[in-house]
Amino acid sequence: MSAVAVSPGFTAESFDAFIAARNEPVWLKAMRRAAWNQFREMQLPSRREEEWMRTDIRMFKLEKFAPPSEAAAVAPNLVPSPLLSAGVDLGGAMSVVNGRFQEGRLAEDLARQGVLFGSLDTLVTQHGDKLEPYFEQKLVNSSADKFAALHAALWTGGTLLYVPRGVEIAQPLHNIAALVGANATGVAPVDLSKIMVILEDGASATLLSETAGDNAAALHCGSIELFVGSGARLRYVNLQHWGSGTWHFAHQKAALGRDASLQWTIGALGSRLAKVNQHVALRGEYANAQVNGVMFTEGRQHLSYHTLQHHEQPHGTSDLLYKGALQDDSRLVWRGMIRVDKDAQKTNGYQRDDNLMLSDGARADSIPGLEIEADDVRCTHGATAGRVDEEQIFYARSRGLTRKEAIRMIVAGFFQQVFDRIELESVREALGLAIGRRIREYS
Repeated sequence: MSAVAVSPGFTAESFDAFIAARNEPVWLKAMRRAAWNQFREMQLPSRREEEWMRTDIRMFKLEKFAPPSEAAAVAPNLVPSPLLSAGVDLGGAMSVVNGRFQEGRLAEDLARQGVLFGSLDTLVTQHGDKLEPYFEQKLVNSSADKFAALHAALWTGGTLLYVPRGVEIAQPLHNIAALVGANATGVAPVDLSKIMVILEDGASATLLSETAGDNAAALHCGSIELFVGSGARLRYVNLQHWGSGTWHFAHQKAALGRDASLQWTIGALGSRLAKVNQHVALRGEYANAQVNGVMFTEGRQHLSYHTLQHHEQPHGTSDLLYKGALQDDSRLVWRGMIRVDKDAQKTNGYQRDDNLMLSDGARADSIPGLEIEADDVRCTHGATAGRVDEEQIFYARSRGLTRKEAIRMIVAGFFQQVFDRIELESVREALGLAIGRRIREYS
């Protein structure tokens, strides 16, 4: 592939300055340089590619953005209040604003047990020997596309949760990343944060992760990497609530060991445009993954989520349930795949995507798929789309509700199947309230 000109905001000079300013292990800087070379050689994705044919990013201008800098920091009082942690007794919390670590804390008893939670930027310099094997796995492939390469080269503002073998964390941990337009740089804010969660064998933890922002132009180009060791248990909640001016690109992947268990819940409410790849790799026998998705779009939002449940070993179970509600002229795209390798006999895989249309101008595209090489499996999929039932609205209004109240009640019932799968009451309430506030009345 021939080299192309790098966008002005991400130049060789800015990359060299970025590397020089960071006190990082030699092996990590080498990974960054390799990813930077990939970034320089790649074109931005286009609709000629199958994965991007339903997502148009011609209005996105990478040259309007630049790597996060110290000047990008803003006053803490401008950071939006978190939704997921309200009223929750936390074992630790941290925040990132405009791609820069702000503050963090971890309970002393957890620190004494060897738990690491906080700024990945700092912890990778202090515990490089411990973290290098996980970086070397490259769970998120930097060559996936130009956004993945950009992130691998310039990630900053990262979050690390590391739980040693056999340690069980009872209290949830929380992190928030925010993009706030008011800063001293004169350049639109950028978040290139990486979230890395490592649970060694037999460990357990719950991490509540969310994003927030105002409605100014901004860019998030990030990754999530979840390593769940043999017999480990992870509950991970990821609420995407970027502002309406944010371009959101992300690669997210989990790897499960033998008898590992993952409950991964996503809420997708924000951003101007989102293109997210969410993959789960069941690499050990008897691994179990449950993926829950709640989406609500409005205005001219465009959210595109591509999911992959990859069964690599026998006796694995994966269960994905996405539900989306759309109003105005918004659009949801979901493209899901269950892939079963030849040796992954006795696999049980399921995926379903349901959409509720709240306006005539909304559009949902659901594309489920199966790739099965084993001959002793049980894999099913399905997708539905429909409108709010006017008879249900009429019935609710006959009981004294307004039309808006009736629609809110119907939407809540539509999402209830996903809410019932979420074990944390605070998460159920936060998602329900966030969705309820966005519903408008339609005649």
